[in-house]
Amino acid sequence: MRKDLMDILACPVCKGDLELHVEEEKDEEVIVGTLICKKCGESYPIEDGIPNMLPPDLRENA
Repeated sequence: MRKDLMDILACPVCKGDLELHVEEEKDEEVIVGTLICKKCGESYPIEDGIPNMLPPDLRENA
């Protein structure tokens, strides 16, 4: 995920601003990390460079 996407991403639950927590980065792109909503506290995982922005109740539990 490119960091400049942070300007347009919002929490799908409450539309709040998201905070980026990077675990792995390569060539200016986030490979693994988490997006956390500053308003409601919900978190969204970033895996293989792709943020999973589905609301928690719609995510498939593995």
